[in-house]
Order: sequence, then C-alpha cells, then structure tokens
Amino acid sequence: MKVKNLLGERFKEAPKDCVIESHSLMMRGGYMKYMANGIFSLYMPAKRITRKIEQIIREEMDAIDGQEVMFPVVMPASLWEESGRYTSIGSEMARWKDRSGNAMVLGMTHEEAAVHLARDTAQSYADFPFMIYQIQTKFRDEPRARGGLIRVREFTMKDAYSFHTSQADLEDYYKRAFDAYNRIFKRCGCKNFISVQSDSGMMGGSISHEFMLLTEVGEDTLAICDCGYRANMEAAAVVVGNEPGEIAPLTEVNTPNIKTIEDLTQFLKIDAKKLAKAVVYQRNEDDSYVIAFIRGDLEVNETKLRNYLCAEIHPAVEISEDSGIVAGFIGPVGLSDKITVVYDSSLKGIENLVCGANKEDTHFTGLNIKRDLGSVEYVDVAKTFEGAICPKCGKPHITISKGIEIGNIFQLGTKYTKSMNMTYLDENGERQYPIMGCYGIGVGRLCASICQESHDQYGPIWPMAIAPWQVEICCLRSDDSTVREAAEKLYSDLSSRGVEVLYDDRDIRPGAMFADADLFGIPVRAIVSPKSLENGTVEISARDKSFKENVPVPDAAQWLQDKVSEMLKEI
Repeated sequence: MKVKNLLGERFKEAPKDCVIESHSLMMRGGYMKYMANGIFSLYMPAKRITRKIEQIIREEMDAIDGQEVMFPVVMPASLWEESGRYTSIGSEMARWKDRSGNAMVLGMTHEEAAVHLARDTAQSYADFPFMIYQIQTKFRDEPRARGGLIRVREFTMKDAYSFHTSQADLEDYYKRAFDAYNRIFKRCGCKNFISVQSDSGMMGGSISHEFMLLTEVGEDTLAICDCGYRANMEAAAVVVGNEPGEIAPLTEVNTPNIKTIEDLTQFLKIDAKKLAKAVVYQRNEDDSYVIAFIRGDLEVNETKLRNYLCAEIHPAVEISEDSGIVAGFIGPVGLSDKITVVYDSSLKGIENLVCGANKEDTHFTGLNIKRDLGSVEYVDVAKTFEGAICPKCGKPHITISKGIEIGNIFQLGTKYTKSMNMTYLDENGERQYPIMGCYGIGVGRLCASICQESHDQYGPIWPMAIAPWQVEICCLRSDDSTVREAAEKLYSDLSSRGVEVLYDDRDIRPGAMFADADLFGIPVRAIVSPKSLENGTVEISARDKSFKENVPVPDAAQWLQDKVSEMLKEI
C-alpha cells in the first residue's frame, strides 16, 4: 500500500474532546472518523488492526472447540420478553416497531439469540457440551460514551456462549476459556493486564471475571493485593477489624444542627468508626425507601446494594415529610417498618455505636444492635479502600488501581435456559435445563486499549502481531531516480516475500514524513535516502527505538523479513 493512495489524513492537533491519549492519537493518525456520539467509521489502518485482532480471537476460540456462527443484529422483542430482559434493561437497548407493527430490538448482547439458535437442536445429553461464538456488530445506547473506541454505542464484539449438562463441566470449560483469553491478550501485544473477580451485572450468573488493562485513564476501579487477590471495586469484599467498645446504655444526646459525619465526630470527640451512618435510597420501581447503615468511615457500594435487593435504586434526593425519616438524624431505632433497612457487615461486633435518633437535633449514643434491635442480617455493601484488609490473606495490603475492561467471562447457570424453556433429555430420560457460560471481548476497545498502553508523545507503537503493516518504507527525495528505484525495489521484494509494507514515496519534507510515520506506529521503519545510498545501505529502525541498523541494500529485504519473523515470535 502506498501512503499517497491511502484514504485519511493525519493532523498535528486532535479535536478538543479527545481527553485520553489513544483517542487523540487515533483521531490524529487517520484511524477513525467521528460520525455521532459514540459512533465512528474506521479507516483502513484501524480496520487492518481490528481484522488481525479478530483473527487471533478466532484461532483461540477454535482451539477450545468453538463453532463460529452469526446472530442477527435485529431481533424480535418477544425473544427478550421470554428472558425477562425486555423490561429489566433500560434505555440502553434500542427498541422500535417494524412496518408490520412488530416490536423489535437492536442486539446489545446475544444470550437470547444463542438460546434460540440451540434450543430446538440440542435435545439430548449426547449433544452437549458445545460452544458457539460470533464476531458481530452490536448497539448499546451508552449514556457515557467517551474515549473514542474505549466506550462507544456501536461496536464490534466477540461473544461466545457455552452449554453444559453439569456445573462441573461448565467449570472445566470456564478454565479453558480463561486460559484462552490470557493467550489472546498476550498474542495481541497487551503487556500490563490482569484478571479480576467482577460483578455479573445484567448478564446474571454467580461467577464472573473481567480482564483489565491497568492504566490511570481506566474508568474501572480495582482492588489488588500482592497476595494475588484481585477484584473489581463493584465486587471487592470488604473486611474490617472492629473493636467492640464498652457496653453503655442507649442515651439521647442533643446535637443541634449537627447533621454531617464530620460535624458529629468533632462534636462528640469520637472516631467515625464508632458511627452508624445512614445512607438513603429509593427503589426505581415504586420509590419505596431503603436505608443502608454502614460504619461512619466507609461508603456504600451501590452495585452490591442493588444485587442484594435485586432491584434498581437511586439516591433519595428529596425525602417526603410523611416517611418518618428525619434527614441528618437517621437511626435504626424506631424506624417505620415500611422502610427496608440494610446493615453493612462493618457494623458487626461493635457494641457501642452513635447513630441518629430519628428526632430533629438528636442522636443516640450507646447503640448496641443486638440488644436494641435484636437479631439482624449483616450484608457486605461497602466500598473497599486503599489499605483495606485483604479478604484472601488477611493483611491490610489492598491497593486501588484503575483499568480498562478488555474482556469478560461469566458462569451464567440456567438463568436464560430456564426463562426461555430450553431443555434436553438426560441419561434417565428426564428433562433438564442446560447450564451456560458467556465470554466477551470488545474488538475496537481492545484496539484502542493497546494504543493507550503502547504509545509515545508522537503516536502509537503497535505490536507486530496486530500492526496495520509490518514495515514502512520512507523514500526521502522521491524526485531522485536512484533513491526512488531503490525504494521501489525494496517495496517489491518485501511484498513478494509476504511482508506487509506501507510505502511512502510522497514528495514532502522528511520531518512531515517521519511525523506521519510515527502516527502510523508501524513496528519497523526502513529509510531510503541519498545519504544512506551513498554508503550502500538502508537505515532500519524500530518504532519503539529498540534498535537501529544500517543494512547493505542487497541484504535489506531478507534482513527485514527475518526481523519481522523474530518480532512475531517474541509475542
């Protein structure tokens, strides 16, 4: 491919809304073009990168017995009504009616389609296990589109679905998929990625992992311990060490205008760890109140709370006067039984707490939950924090990091097969529901994440395995026939050897050519110039500056072919 024939432009400056490096560099480098919020067209360089990523994914999915299929982008709403997700998923899913008045949806994920494809075919235990996968366009009306291809509304994704007759078989396959994901990311050139325990969210299921590329610009927060414990903030267990304190009577204390944790700790001269803080929410479905009581120095993890309640919630902004809730002075003693009360595990074992008294300007001291409230259920709904106790090793070594999710895997169980009535006959002739696993990778997001991890101030530094081209030839002084002929011969020789080459023979200044070459990010650069030819050599260098060689002109094609092979093997 010649640069002069390549559609797309490269720029010194990125659009103002590019807030992270990968977005900026991919816009500047002519990889993609903005069409609408979270929707982009891809130029040839980006398409070549994503095609290589897809091929690596295909090879690894095929290696674990995957069968590639294709599901429709457009599906009838009735399919999603079967699973119950047509109403449980909010405005992220695009819905409309076709010309015949049928309710339709755009696929944002394809669990329903996978069950639909398999349920009338896999009828016997002998048909199991199997895994089907696709690489397909999806649409999710994401409210927080950002970062170019990092978070978009229309995207290409590999999603796979496995079907099993036992939990043990699912767990065995889950491990194979887990290992395959590690191979995929390594082959694509990812360096600093980890797997973490995660919350399964709208996908359902009890066990799930996310693969995270560690970077400060990531929007996921991770809890990590050097013992090997790793979890997404949404799923990280919180372990606290509590001192019981001396048992004291429940006593009202006048606390005029003392409504915040900070004011209360100063007023009573106590540590926030001795407070039972109240955080008020409402269920989305009926606005009924939920109050979570948690240790005063901790924050509520709303994802954990949603999962416990099995309901969507939102913070209560305005509290009605007839609710019995006295804002700023809320406590668990004497609350209306119409309010759902949740006690975080951080309060367990503390025998002397301060809390609101449900009266204006009044708090209680000496709250003993067991004595004053009886037996209560404690639930972990807290956010973890830097220096928290690790639930695995028991040491206060939790660190908080940021990451970009580049893949996820879930053990779904029978959530979809039961709701959609997919059954098979087991060895005893009895009807059973298959057990499912689900495995996803966003192709465009992986491309952008690798750019985010591997770049310098001048442009991307693409790993050899997914680079748009393997070698770039820069012909300096294409108006010089000797230089042009040498460059074109090298281009021809490399192409005939199967090396992927981008050839820049434009009549432009060397600085401009090299600036574009940096934005292309191609791993190996060969410069043919009057100066190098005077010495009978081609100047060959790495985009990451790891090597620079002057190679004799007759040897250049073979040298470059060998170098490409060597760099591919390193990955």
